[in-house]
Amino acid sequence: MKLETYIREFPDFPKHGISFKDISPLLMSPEAMSHVADEFSAHFPSESYDVIAGAESRGLIFASAFALRVGKSCIMVRKAGKLPGPTESIEYGLEYSEGILEIQKDAIAPGQRVLIVDDLLATGGTARAARMLIEKVGGKVIGYAFVIELNYLKGREVIGNYNVKTLLNYDN
Repeated sequence: MKLETYIREFPDFPKHGISFKDISPLLMSPEAMSHVADEFSAHFPSESYDVIAGAESRGLIFASAFALRVGKSCIMVRKAGKLPGPTESIEYGLEYSEGILEIQKDAIAPGQRVLIVDDLLATGGTARAARMLIEKVGGKVIGYAFVIELNYLKGREVIGNYNVKTLLNYDN
């Protein structure tokens, strides 16, 4: 399947100089979503992780579909103020802004192996913050799954030496 046909680009969104990769057409296609889940499950053997963590906000969509496909639980890593109950938080940087991510303190049992899923790897700020939060509550990150990677922003250098699967790569 040619996933790139399901991605639209919007130049100068959300600000000048950013070429936004819109996944809306992919989300509208059950076949394309199924393909994403198949590719992630083929790369990461289900016995290598216990929990799938979806990163705010579009990563939650892919994490949910993937978790359902492989029969694993799905947890949320969200922006500040979006999760009830006791949370842990961390400040982080994005390609074009800064923010705070949170996770519920009881989302992961100590020692559980976690696979982080997000739609996009850009600068690596969100992915690194998600990993740090998961580790803060006792989880062990085993890898990352992304639909899109913007190679020119060198996010892999920021997240470190982990098993990473991306389905689409853009060099500019």
